Amino acid sequence: MSKLDLPPGDPLDLPLSILEVGVAGRMELITENPKLNGSFFPLSTVPNGLPPYDVDVSFEVIQKYLGDPDWLSVHHFDRSERAWPRTMNIQSLYHMELTSPHMELSVERNSATGELLGINEVLVNHAGLSAQNSLSLRRPPGPPSQSVKGSTSNFPFWPGGMDEPTLEQMKTIGEEEEALDFEKDLLTVPPGWKQGMNFRLTDSGRSLGVLPLTSLLGALDDFSLGDSSEDEEEGKGSDQTCKEEKKVALTRSDSLEELGVMTISPPAPASLTPQADVAVEHWAVPLNSNDPVADFYKLIPQLAFKHPFELDPFQKKAVQCLEAGSSVFIAAHTSAGKTVVAEYAIALSLKHMTRTIYTSPIKALSNQKFRDFKITFGDVGLITGDVQLYTGAPCLIMTTEILRSMLYNGSDVIRDLEWVIFDEVHYINDAERGVVWEEVLIMLPDHVNIILLSATVPNTVEFADWIGRIKKKKIYVISTTRRPVPLEHYLYTGNSQKTQNQFFLLQDASGAFQTKGYYAAVEAKKERSSKYSQTFGARHPHGGGAGHDKGTWLSLVQSLRQRDALPVVIFTFSRSRCEQNAAALSTLDLCSTSEKSEVQTYYTKCLSRLRGGDRQLPQVLYMLDLLKRGIGIHHSGILPILKEVVEMLFSRGLVKILFATETFAMGVNMPARTVVFDSIRKHDGSVFRDLTPGEYIQMAGRAGRRGLDTTGMVIILCKTDVPEMSDLHKMMLGKPTQLHSQFRLTYSMILNLLRVEALRVEDMMKRSFAESRTQKDSKAHEQRIKHLTKSLADMGDIECTGDLADLHDYFVTVQELIHTRELLQRRVVESINGMKCLSVGRVIIIRTDYHQWVPGVILQVSSDASNRIYTTLVLCEKRRDGGVVPIEKEKDKKSAPTPDDILIGKVYRPEGPCDHKLLKLQPSDIVLVTGKTLRVHADKVLDDISRSQTPRYRNDPPGPAVSAVTQELSRLSDLPPGSLPFLCPVNDLQLKDMEVVEAVSRTRRLEASLRGFSCPNSPRFNSQYLQVEQRSDVLDELDRLRFLTSDQSLSLLPEYQQRIKVLRTLQYIDDGGAVQLKGRVACEVSSHELLVTELVLDGALSPLNPEEIAALLSCLVFQHKTQCEPRLTDTLKEGIKKVRSLAERLAEVQRECGLRESVEDFVAQYKFGLTEVVYEWARGMPFSEIMTLTDIQEGLIVRCVQRLDEACRDVRSAARLVGDATLCAKMDAASQLIKRDIVFAASLYTQ
Repeated sequence: MSKLDLPPGDPLDLPLSILEVGVAGRMELITENPKLNGSFFPLSTVPNGLPPYDVDVSFEVIQKYLGDPDWLSVHHFDRSERAWPRTMNIQSLYHMELTSPHMELSVERNSATGELLGINEVLVNHAGLSAQNSLSLRRPPGPPSQSVKGSTSNFPFWPGGMDEPTLEQMKTIGEEEEALDFEKDLLTVPPGWKQGMNFRLTDSGRSLGVLPLTSLLGALDDFSLGDSSEDEEEGKGSDQTCKEEKKVALTRSDSLEELGVMTISPPAPASLTPQADVAVEHWAVPLNSNDPVADFYKLIPQLAFKHPFELDPFQKKAVQCLEAGSSVFIAAHTSAGKTVVAEYAIALSLKHMTRTIYTSPIKALSNQKFRDFKITFGDVGLITGDVQLYTGAPCLIMTTEILRSMLYNGSDVIRDLEWVIFDEVHYINDAERGVVWEEVLIMLPDHVNIILLSATVPNTVEFADWIGRIKKKKIYVISTTRRPVPLEHYLYTGNSQKTQNQFFLLQDASGAFQTKGYYAAVEAKKERSSKYSQTFGARHPHGGGAGHDKGTWLSLVQSLRQRDALPVVIFTFSRSRCEQNAAALSTLDLCSTSEKSEVQTYYTKCLSRLRGGDRQLPQVLYMLDLLKRGIGIHHSGILPILKEVVEMLFSRGLVKILFATETFAMGVNMPARTVVFDSIRKHDGSVFRDLTPGEYIQMAGRAGRRGLDTTGMVIILCKTDVPEMSDLHKMMLGKPTQLHSQFRLTYSMILNLLRVEALRVEDMMKRSFAESRTQKDSKAHEQRIKHLTKSLADMGDIECTGDLADLHDYFVTVQELIHTRELLQRRVVESINGMKCLSVGRVIIIRTDYHQWVPGVILQVSSDASNRIYTTLVLCEKRRDGGVVPIEKEKDKKSAPTPDDILIGKVYRPEGPCDHKLLKLQPSDIVLVTGKTLRVHADKVLDDISRSQTPRYRNDPPGPAVSAVTQELSRLSDLPPGSLPFLCPVNDLQLKDMEVVEAVSRTRRLEASLRGFSCPNSPRFNSQYLQVEQRSDVLDELDRLRFLTSDQSLSLLPEYQQRIKVLRTLQYIDDGGAVQLKGRVACEVSSHELLVTELVLDGALSPLNPEEIAALLSCLVFQHKTQCEPRLTDTLKEGIKKVRSLAERLAEVQRECGLRESVEDFVAQYKFGLTEVVYEWARGMPFSEIMTLTDIQEGLIVRCVQRLDEACRDVRSAARLVGDATLCAKMDAASQLIKRDIVFAASLYTQ
């Protein structure tokens, strides 16, 4: 039934017409068509009408049908009106929910005697708080179901180190806001509404006896309980200062602002603007790790955790810091014992009955740490994307992404947290995931202490100082380069049984580089190459192929076996190369019969949980054959359960040779006797490059088993030529890669912060490591601003009356002319013709603080185009003692520029005896380029000047070449004003673009206007001009410092504004920045939040089956290349088109809002190469058949499907939020369909 538009009034006035039908007990309301006059059908369906009836039909319809439902017939009850009797609960009227008390009683006692002194009533600050309205730790806990991961509707806890606004600050903010007009400025339309209330006052509504609310508020502002004389004086002073500042602020002409040039005056002398001494606070406290700790056991008689060995000095210092409740940063080599610090922190939390969170960069490392800590402490929990074990444990192991989610979602676990341990902190350099570390460090509450564990990095103090500054707590830095097992590095050139012992020591255990060993390796390589070419002819320039590699591996392994240097980890930077190298050792068997039996038994036990078909996978059978011969493979393409089997067998010593990619170096407790590098070059995803020192040290550190080996052996294979000595030296002895910020803005971060009014995205950006260097001086800048503001107030008014009335305009004109000339000169230097003319012998004009027109001749031009330097000889004054007076200090006082000084007039000439000076000039130092070119012997001039710098020849007269140049410059200085020709950028250098032409025209206009000012003729011109210049310098410095301390200085602010524009365009937030429904949905999604939100709200997923939804969502997690073309159903093809269409629309919105990412790049990140695989897997196809559909390796498929399950849970949460029960149920079903068999086999570390 459509809606009826009924006029207000009594029910009896309803415009009803009666339709007579031959059925009793039925009633229908039919809308009237306004386009027809009268009824459009007969009002009776009975031929002779209804029989006579004593009661009016309309009376019965209105009185009985609408007023008495019990009168209705039992026939056609499905069309009749229904009513349910309401059950009244009178008792509910007796109960009223009491508000939380805002005051409580506090007892005051004598601290010495305990005597009761009184009872005070204090304010309760946490009354009415909840996780949905407060960031305070005093708020009550949420429901148990949200205690671990929290909820996206929760507020996070207040980040540590971030100042909460005080009442004084809030009052200041309120005073700075414009006065509110309660009659004109009040909003009448609520957010999201099209109409609002009309509050217009009629004349009759006004009363003469009613006081305006603004007057009352003003009276309240003026009311004070104390003496306000000081405040009034301060207010007058500040007002006066503001008035003076506004009065002397110089207005710049429109032409300069159109030019886009900022006025940057030379810094004022120190006497005019003295620097305020501001002590820089250092938050990082470096500790000497080599000094022994005296009386360690006296200071800590009861250790929270006792290790079965004596702690190293750096470990003892760390334990002391932990006992004192301080945060520490430990930087040490692999296997140096950093885990000892983590174990002690966990033991302390158990002792204090608090909690500890251990974070790792990868899920595999979390699983390994869970097993190790479980053995040590027992009560340990694990939280990953798909596993939650013992979440109530006092020690929780998780990835950094999980902790970030808990912090944003206000998890109650954070309340009890004492320590957060960040392992492998150098992973912050990862371009994709490094931002997560910074977010977590910024969002951690104040009561949480931090433990950072990292490999050796050169800027530990800088990184720790950043953390200490944003958290406002000291960070103790403990770095050690000591290795428990020293390393020896070798070059290996052997490739056969005869050459299997060709090991050449390159770096000894003390760290000394052995050039003798390097040259011996080069000679051995040359000798064998020469013998080979004499026997078989010229060889291929790249060396042998598979047969050559096989000979190299067999000879190397045989030699290591003889030296008792097994087990060995061979790092290979390619998954396919790992398997090829393992295949080259097909004839090698390193295990005894008993070891084979042990491997078989353990392997069978570990895989017994798999279904029969999965145990017969080709990779499973192949790996068993390798392991029984003592060989293992470890890379991302291996099934996760097989990688864990390999790790455990390696730790037992049953795997003698392990071919692994560099991710194995991030594992725990996996040392080897020897480490071999298959190559020292790798492809990092974009370029093919050498290993960095940090990468090499991290992997080489796996060599040497503490307590078993005296030294570790590191071998670099020289399959073809020996690498360059410089490359090896840089890689082995160079500084490791510094910790660099990878902070970037994401939509998830922005939305999570926008939903909390008290937190700002700008504050997050300010506290990032990327802004560390600019923000660390913020306090000094604030002190400097206060000092300059006071200096500005002390300067007083500048008298500019009478003949100085136009002084301000003159100053502005001079400054604009100077900056316009600088712009022109910059364009000249950047142009091709300008660079050609600025060659050796060209006479140029430079400007110093004390002289306007100083001539010079170019003697040398650097070849660096990005930072070109002009070596120039200029004239200066000769001192009486024979020395040279710098041209910047030839006058005692700075003088004001007159029109003759500014205009192209008299060129500078020294007042006394003339001498010369050599200057290194930047392009910006050149004021004008003359048309004169001198014939100079630049090399001789430079040699003479260099020779005169030595003490022996310092008093000798200048050489002929120098004398000739200085005499020619002196002659040019003596020319009448205007005689020296200058190159015009437009006419002479042919610079015809609009900006240069306008600048030349502006220069001429400004030069012509200078003669019209009268102020240069005043006797007070010099002193008053310098005062104006001084004030301008102070104002410019204030502008610069205020900019540096404002949000506008943030490097990511433009991108943030662009992303905010994207979110507004897509209606994720409103114009006021409030998060809307789409924004709340995006907060539920961990990655690709925009696309997933659009898919959910656009209804693109709801019509599909669970298998099809899972297949389409695989594009969110699959990032690899495949050569196989998937065979898809028509529904999936349409779904892919829909996904790409939405992605294109999002990309176009981003481009329109200013973001640089192209539409093609944005769409290309969603790859559908695994769509068919996931579809068939969800339909129940066995994994063995799945492998026939694609060329992607087994381990990569498993990883993608596991991540897909996380994406399904995100979509389910989003569907639940928008109320789409159908999609929510389908996502549950999709998750259950893919979670089966070997793909989701439980980790061996959790069993």
